[in-house]
Amino acid sequence: MGPTVDTGDTAFVLMSCALVLFMTPALAFFYAGLVRSKNVLNTLLMSFIALAVVGVHWILIGYTLSFAPSEGAMLPYIGSFKWLGLSGVGAEPNADLAATIPHSTFMLFQGMFAVITPALISGAIVERVKFRSWMIFLLAWCTLVYAPICHWVWAPGGWLRTMGALDFAGGTVVHISAGIAALIAAWMVGPRLGYPRNAARPGNIPFALLGAGFLMVGWLGFNGGSALGANGLASHAFVTTFAASAAAGLAWSCLEIWKHGKVTGVGLASGLVAGLVGITPAAGFVTPLAALVIGFGAAGASFVAISMKSKVGVDDSLDVFGVHGVSGIFGALATGLFATVTVNAAGADGLFYGNPKLVLIQAAGVGATLVWSGVLSFGILKVIDLTMGLRVDKNAELEGLDLAENGELAYGGSGGGALLAERAPEPVPMVAPIFETATES
Repeated sequence: MGPTVDTGDTAFVLMSCALVLFMTPALAFFYAGLVRSKNVLNTLLMSFIALAVVGVHWILIGYTLSFAPSEGAMLPYIGSFKWLGLSGVGAEPNADLAATIPHSTFMLFQGMFAVITPALISGAIVERVKFRSWMIFLLAWCTLVYAPICHWVWAPGGWLRTMGALDFAGGTVVHISAGIAALIAAWMVGPRLGYPRNAARPGNIPFALLGAGFLMVGWLGFNGGSALGANGLASHAFVTTFAASAAAGLAWSCLEIWKHGKVTGVGLASGLVAGLVGITPAAGFVTPLAALVIGFGAAGASFVAISMKSKVGVDDSLDVFGVHGVSGIFGALATGLFATVTVNAAGADGLFYGNPKLVLIQAAGVGATLVWSGVLSFGILKVIDLTMGLRVDKNAELEGLDLAENGELAYGGSGGGALLAERAPEPVPMVAPIFETATES
């Protein structure tokens, strides 16, 4: 007798699907609040278009490349075309992936992860990228970068999974892969006009705070739903997710007070998100006290990384690498320190529980992801730049991408072609450096 559907588990994971889907519009508002008003709509749309592009891609080929069983030498590295167009993905559970929920539910839950991962990258290159080029990048990146890494870590037979790498909800698959791609993209596209001499002050900090708050809500489904059932492990992941985010928000606020004498809205939001990123690989493997430590550490690592950005000279506009890349790396390595089978028997003990080998395995996963995503992202962006171009022209950047790329205004109405004739005034130069008071996410 094969596996049977558990209605409680199914209801919980379907709810988690909705929560993770909610994270993409939440991310859109978080990012849109950090850009200038003339680029708000374009920034929102860079995340929303991922719902459309990646959603179709996932159904057609993304899911099968990520999870379908393959044979022979390809098994550890990429899936087959067995489930092309979701053929064979239905109401019956797949015991190798999730034994108590429909296969289609598992597919949908994983699809929500696929949608938000490349959307994260957009924050590094907002205010200066051609929208059509971004759409092509989404397709190519999900095929060549996301699907293989997802297969390595989560699919039965994936080489990192076989090695014993732990990634409960996507620290490696989502945040490290997107973080390094964002850094490469920011370097290749080049800095915004006037960077770093002129400030690009956030246009709507309440938007950013609202987005961060909604991300916290959605992240409970992101991490908790990764237990793939309404069970004690899901509850535990909810607890550790909240604990790490709270700790990181507190740590970031204290660092701002120490360095600048005040707490900023963008800084607090950045800290909360850094904690969420840091706990993602560890949520179902570590204790709540370890989650607090991971939250504090992720905030500190991200704060330091962002403070050093001006010395590097790469205009990662909304500090995607500083928050997602650095916190993801920290969280993945910290999982190798704090993981314990007393929390999850399907996991492993880390260094602090007598198994130093797990740290090395986690480091191997981090390194492989950085190299694969970094090299392939560079290649994809280079081809797009040589064929259709990555960056808008100077006039479009000065005018604002809301009008130049999307033909609408976030503020003041919309009207398609008629608005294209209206020219936005050139921005007034500011003298303060960008996000100087830790408002760099």
